This record gives sequence, C-alpha cells and structure tokens, in this order.
Amino acid sequence: MSRTDRAGRMIAAPPAAVYGALVDRESLEAWLPPDGMRGRVERWDPRPGGGFRMILTYLDATDSPGKTSDATDVVDVGFADLVPPERVVTRAVFEADDPSYAGTMTMTWHLAAAGDGTEVTVTATDVPPGIDPTDHEAGIASSLANLASYVETAG
Repeated sequence: MSRTDRAGRMIAAPPAAVYGALVDRESLEAWLPPDGMRGRVERWDPRPGGGFRMILTYLDATDSPGKTSDATDVVDVGFADLVPPERVVTRAVFEADDPSYAGTMTMTWHLAAAGDGTEVTVTATDVPPGIDPTDHEAGIASSLANLASYVETAG
C-alpha cells in the first residue's frame, strides 16, 4: 500500500530564493539534512533527468541506526521535474539491504507566493514502509525549518 507524508511551512523569502536553495548543491548540503545529521552531495546534475547522490551522516548514531550503514543514509535523488519558481519534483532511492526501505519515493516541493513570503508544501509519495511516519514527518519539518533559516538569513 502506498503511503503519503506531508509537511508545510511559511517562509519569509520570495519563491525565487526558495527555489534557488532547492536546486543549488551547496545550499542543499547546508539545509536539507534534518537535525542530528550532516549531508554531503556527490554527483551533481541539476536538470530534469539529472540528479545527485547525498550521503547523510548521523551525528550520534546510538539511537538512530542508518539505513545504509550504522551511521549513514545514502540516497540517490533524481530531478523529475523543475518548474522555476513553483515546483521541484525529485525521486529518491535509499541504498539499503533492508527491503523495507526499497522503492522510489517521490518528493514534490510546491512553492506558492503568499504575502511577503512563500508557502512551501512538501508531499512525499510511495514512502518506503521502513521509514517511520512520525520520524519522517518530523524530518521533513526539520528540513523545512532549516530551509527557512537558510533563505531568510541569506536575503
């Protein structure tokens, strides 16, 4: 059965600034990893049909074992659709031996101008069953908070 997780946040920056942070390698490394993790991008190709590979490392893996190894999650991300400054659609595949993390998760980042900022809505579809729903929604919310902090202070 397919699962969908969602989160959203109002960000005090224009859609173009938010969109730029979604498709810039250094920006993604800075804001995408949720709290308690750091990220490093390998293989960067920011166009539809391109993508990237991100190595996420837990700062303390004691209570959060990784999907790929004890301390890491490795995810291959493809850019499925890029519509500046409205939408970024990615397809993510986790590198894991556990079949409960198998499959391709689609993440749609929808940006809508709202007043002096941007309403950002993230919808994750076909979420692998091994990803805990509460943890996933908290992780998306954490990444959104990091994104807000990143673009609001850059502006």
